[in-house]
Amino acid sequence: MRSRPIGFLLATLAGAVLALGGTSAASASPDAATTAPASTVSGDIGTADACYTWSGTLQQGSSGEAVRQLQIRVSGYPGTGNQIAIDGAFGPATKAAVQRFQAAYGLAADGIAGPATFNKIYQLQDNDCTPVNFTYAELNRCNSDWSGGKVSAATARANALVTMWKLQAMRHAMGDRPITVNGGFRSVSCNSAVGGAANSRHMYGHAADLGAGPQGFCALAQAARNHGFTEILGPGYPGHNDHTHVAGGSGRFWSAPSCGI
Repeated sequence: MRSRPIGFLLATLAGAVLALGGTSAASASPDAATTAPASTVSGDIGTADACYTWSGTLQQGSSGEAVRQLQIRVSGYPGTGNQIAIDGAFGPATKAAVQRFQAAYGLAADGIAGPATFNKIYQLQDNDCTPVNFTYAELNRCNSDWSGGKVSAATARANALVTMWKLQAMRHAMGDRPITVNGGFRSVSCNSAVGGAANSRHMYGHAADLGAGPQGFCALAQAARNHGFTEILGPGYPGHNDHTHVAGGSGRFWSAPSCGI
């Protein structure tokens, strides 16, 4: 686990705050959302965060950037076979994901995101908004600027951030043992060089290839079904006996015959 940088600061009363219901504290573009500076918080939340700071509470019916940022962090808790939309609208699916997140960390599972929920998120993220156990570098072994894929560099990077939060949820559910990430985003040229599929989700930033680690390929593939991955390929699927591939995106395609999937 990476230690948190010193940027995890004490809250002050000065600065921009997010109003209840999701007033934006960052640009709405996917890339800008990953680098939002800390805003101040109400007295109910004891710390401000160098990545993103919430104010007040969020619940079903809330909307805006604050909700979208929350959805990224709970994207790994959609329920088996599901995926929540990162759209800034706090509906029933987001409430259920928040409840699962809360239950996973021993919080009151009421589906209302308030101080206890946000403080847990602050503990789980670094100043670049990545979860503490995963890095952008792990999710991009192709180039340094996320360019050349099937989407803009900003979108590819934003998709990778969601993938990391799904992996963080999966890691916690599997006993907080390390998950080995062998690769993620690929430009079109990188994808071609490794013989990737022409429509590979790696080129969108959605995907990660996982090593066996302490869990084993099949355990990883089976657990991925519960954490928002709509594409799971593993042992028994052609070309995937030496890794487990997980990805988000539209549709669903799961195939790891040797693992019962």
